[in-house]
Amino acid sequence: MNKILYILIIFFSTTINSQDFQGQAFYKTQTSMDFGSWGDRMSAEQKKSMKERMKPFLEPVYILTFDKTKSIYQQEERLDAPGSGGGRGWGRMWASSGGPVYKNIATKKSLQTTEFMGKKFLIANDSNKIKWVIEKEQKMIGNYLCFKATAQLPKPKTMTSVWRKAEKENDSIKDKIEEEYQDVIAWYTPQIPVSHGPAEFGGLPGLILELTTERTIMLCTKVVMNPERRIQISEPTKGEFVSRSEFENIVEVKTKEMRDMWRGGRSKSIRKN
Repeated sequence: MNKILYILIIFFSTTINSQDFQGQAFYKTQTSMDFGSWGDRMSAEQKKSMKERMKPFLEPVYILTFDKTKSIYQQEERLDAPGSGGGRGWGRMWASSGGPVYKNIATKKSLQTTEFMGKKFLIANDSNKIKWVIEKEQKMIGNYLCFKATAQLPKPKTMTSVWRKAEKENDSIKDKIEEEYQDVIAWYTPQIPVSHGPAEFGGLPGLILELTTERTIMLCTKVVMNPERRIQISEPTKGEFVSRSEFENIVEVKTKEMRDMWRGGRSKSIRKN
């Protein structure tokens, strides 16, 4: 191991072992916009305009506040630009980022608070579901030497993914569709030896500074060790407690109901004309 890296690991390990240790990592996220079949009816100019309107929701900044065992990952507070309110609902649907994510390494608990169809949920993530494979590649992210890890995870069900799949599938074969998977790539640094990371990700021998899924890139742009303003990392308690699979089933059912209502209304409109 590089001598300088070894010294840095010893330094950070000493800092992290202190009782009042706390750190913050700032992540710039970027989510690609998948128009699905709607894109076939849009011009290049319309797509460009839509992407510009959705940019605040597709490229938010998140802050991971962590100590030795606990962390909370939540969107940075910001003031919406004048006139941006109209796209708020659509933007959140496209981004599908959900609410703050709380993790406790000691108790192996991961909870995400979110709101769907006007109802609050407390979603339990399976912390053992991620089976990381440690790779040989390494690279620098800022001043931190990072190592690569990969995993393969089921694709999450969102309003847009359920709607898009329903457009492509026949009712007779919907239940026979196999679960789809996505590749996940993480870059973690042993220089900050905590098993935390953005969103629901973690479990590596170092803080995850960059993470890429099929549609989203999360890149850490700044790390602050022992910030002056302390943040209480508390386990969330508000919302109906559901598992990740239970919540995705709720999303699937409600989205299909919305789609059927939309198709029914559209059919009536066509018949009237």
